Amino acid sequence: MKITVVGAGAIGGYLGARLSAAGEEVTFIARNRNLEAINAHGFRLIQEDGSELQAPAVRAVQRYADAGPQDAVLLTVKAHQVRDLLPDLRGLFGPHTTVVTMINGVPWWYFHQLAGPWEGRAIEAVDPGGLIAEHIEPERVIGSVVYPAAELVAPGVVKVIEGNRFTLGEPDGSRSERVERLSKALMNAGFKAPVSKDIRGEIWVKLWGNLTFNPISALTHATLEQICTFAPTRDLAARMMTEAKAVAERLGVQFRISLEQRLAGAQAVGAHKTSMLQDVEAGRTLELEALVGAVVELGRITETPTPTIEAIYAVTKLLGQTVQAQGGRLAVTPLS
Repeated sequence: MKITVVGAGAIGGYLGARLSAAGEEVTFIARNRNLEAINAHGFRLIQEDGSELQAPAVRAVQRYADAGPQDAVLLTVKAHQVRDLLPDLRGLFGPHTTVVTMINGVPWWYFHQLAGPWEGRAIEAVDPGGLIAEHIEPERVIGSVVYPAAELVAPGVVKVIEGNRFTLGEPDGSRSERVERLSKALMNAGFKAPVSKDIRGEIWVKLWGNLTFNPISALTHATLEQICTFAPTRDLAARMMTEAKAVAERLGVQFRISLEQRLAGAQAVGAHKTSMLQDVEAGRTLELEALVGAVVELGRITETPTPTIEAIYAVTKLLGQTVQAQGGRLAVTPLS
């Protein structure tokens, strides 16, 4: 398959390196030092066991049109970065190109082919004005849930922390030829890539934790373990998750694990800083709308109260705006 990875960071590098090593024709969209490193040395992957995998056959381009039409485009950027890729992204599209959304949170295409009163509705929090849907036809989309953790340790070098599962799913729940082909390519590269008949349900299981622990950690500078073992924040997380579950169920989602199981799973991760806390500490834009703002909007669409989520969303959004306005970052450091 001809596959372009848009977002040559940790997850994109992990995917692209393994797919290339397995024989797929992989191109990265990259810039600056990453672009130079990939074209000079290929992509290097430091795996969980410490062994290294070198993918010398990958190439990197800065201009999307230089890659040309692809079989599949893997979007591995953050949700708020997708709009910045438009309309250049269309340089990768041919008549049958699929776009695989390997992005956390509620996707812009959530209501595409979702039978019910809201079918086809846009979600303003993640796609204001419908700009993304205008440039990426919903018929191209394959959904995905990303479970691994990885880190870009140097230009063209990714270290895998843990995990190798990428769940895939068509918005209409079908087992299409294209999703089966992509699943086989990923499995051939060493990934677990099950095809789900209910990709939205899979999205909600991960979102259930992200919409809760990411903003709480950004506000408190606490790890997952600290949030789950400190009674007041554990209770806060449980209230947010209860509200989110009610929203999801109004949308037809059925949770296969309990709230307590989800909390226990987060606690078991240990002293881990969420991506949103890392963004606060680095002064980066927060991935807030897809993770939290969209859930608030879905609550209003379904007429489901979300007072706790709304409160946390408000103060986290102000935190993000303050950090950006000051051009700084916010971290707890030891007193000298």
